[in-house]
Amino acid sequence: MAAESLENAARAAGHTMKVETQGSAGSTPLSAAEIAAADAVIFAHDLEVRDKGRFAGKPTVDVGVKKAISDGPGLIAQAAAAAAEWKADPSKAAAAAAAPSGGLTSKVDDSAGVGTRIRQWLMTGVSYMIPFVAAGGILIAISFMLAQVAIGKNGPIEIVKYGLTAEGQYNITQHFNPVSLTSWAALCFVIGSASFAFLVPILSGFIAFGIADRPGIVPGIVGGSIAATMGAGFLGGLATGFLAGFVARWIAGWKVHKGVRGVMPVVVIPLLSTFITAGLFIVVIGRPITWLADRLTDALNGMTGSSAIVLGLILGAMMGFDLGGPVNKVAYTFATTGLATVGAATDAPQLKIMAAVMAAGMVAPLSMALATTIRPHLFTEPERENGKAAWLLGASFISEGAIPFAAADPVRIMVSSTIGSAVTGALAMAFGATLRAPHGGIWVLPLIGKPLLFLLALVAGVLVMTAIVVALKQRDHSRAAVEEIAETAVAVG
Repeated sequence: MAAESLENAARAAGHTMKVETQGSAGSTPLSAAEIAAADAVIFAHDLEVRDKGRFAGKPTVDVGVKKAISDGPGLIAQAAAAAAEWKADPSKAAAAAAAPSGGLTSKVDDSAGVGTRIRQWLMTGVSYMIPFVAAGGILIAISFMLAQVAIGKNGPIEIVKYGLTAEGQYNITQHFNPVSLTSWAALCFVIGSASFAFLVPILSGFIAFGIADRPGIVPGIVGGSIAATMGAGFLGGLATGFLAGFVARWIAGWKVHKGVRGVMPVVVIPLLSTFITAGLFIVVIGRPITWLADRLTDALNGMTGSSAIVLGLILGAMMGFDLGGPVNKVAYTFATTGLATVGAATDAPQLKIMAAVMAAGMVAPLSMALATTIRPHLFTEPERENGKAAWLLGASFISEGAIPFAAADPVRIMVSSTIGSAVTGALAMAFGATLRAPHGGIWVLPLIGKPLLFLLALVAGVLVMTAIVVALKQRDHSRAAVEEIAETAVAVG
């Protein structure tokens, strides 16, 4: 009704108007060209406008839905006046363009190819999942560290065994003692475990969100929760995320009678999409995925010696290949989702995988920082400045700190990064370093099992990558110098 009122008022005033609705049934966003061509924007909403930043730099009129229904002509006149005022004073557009925006976003390009969109859907799920992993993983790691101090070697096992039971001596709802390390360990474990419980549902829900917008969230989260309950793990979360997204988008696209349209977003879409997604997973696809997840867990638990080293080498190479890109994120997601299945074990292969992945992800930025320090003449001034920042980024496990170097010299940096990171991943697995925290770099060193060997693996990979980068750049630098001398000689001759 609000859109219809505004369209009629705009037509009567001689203006052309494009409308984007953002109901719970999803939306068809305006194109960038349509937004760029607009003279003004009217927001008529009772909920937060999604992707509001797309309209930055445009004069806006922001009102509730009721106002748009009752006073369409007045709002059109107000928008026209604002457009004329901004045209006379361009500084207002520049100030508005710098204003921040909020809301859930998926960053999915619907015009991209199928492969690109699949990757973007996955990355949407991963990006919303990572904060849950980080909070849960670090809290559980702190819990077990405190438990070892307070109780002894078996402290983590005791916390897991008794921490969540009503009769347990470490149950914080009954026996929390603010001066007891054991109570604090149990508190951290309970909160961390609660955060971890959302890992698969959030991954599933926001993959579905990337595909179908808001209609995908409910079936995605419910389906992911069922997948976790059935023991299907992150593989089940991936399956329910894609299934929920496509089912919700299909139902949201139904052409229904005007009288039914109002209940579609709050009743029909969540009801049908959740029933279809959860029903299909429970009855048809859940059991084979659970079987596959169990076999994967058995394979990880059976890894020793050379098989563990090969896995570390492969994951390390993936972390160093595209420095925060999709290949890097696949390896990282594989490591972080494995943390949720570990329990109280202190030497589980999943913990070794996490340590190998984080160490490998730190190699590239630290190597570039070192290379720009020991051979500054091989790099430009901006690269030397980036190298200074890369020390902190690498130490904090931010692989993207090496992206400026890879963008300027992709072949040499990516080749050397892949090799160096693979060395670190393999060594970390061989040394048996473990880690429960999914992020943090050197700042979570107290939470790392065998920290000195972890650092040794990291240093080895950094030195290997640095040597390769310097050698490749020095070779081309020397070749360029020889060619310059030759050209000078020819010119003189």
